[in-house]
Amino acid sequence: MPKHDALLVDIASLVESGRSNQMPLTVVAGGAVITGRLAPEAVWRQRVSEVLADSAQLRDFSAMFATAAPEEGSPTHLHFHVARILQGPVGIPETGGMYRVAIEDVSAWTMGDFSYSDH
Repeated sequence: MPKHDALLVDIASLVESGRSNQMPLTVVAGGAVITGRLAPEAVWRQRVSEVLADSAQLRDFSAMFATAAPEEGSPTHLHFHVARILQGPVGIPETGGMYRVAIEDVSAWTMGDFSYSDH
């Protein structure tokens, strides 16, 4: 059984307790560096649902994200939005994406996110 970083779980719990989606965080998970803002799972699910609903090919998947997430126990995942995977000097995707990262997979983290410019 992996031991979770208690401080990271506390940060995720605080994000989950509100409706804020402004908490900047950068994590290393599975060798990838992911940077962006955390959102409560319910907010993240709603946004993913909206994006899927706007797609003719993916519309059928929208409903599964629109359902409420279970609220029992400590958070097990971080929910990023406006997030990028760092690849050299650039972030992928350019516009930011929606990522769900298992807390147990995070090997390192820091407060803040990395911003990009075209210069």
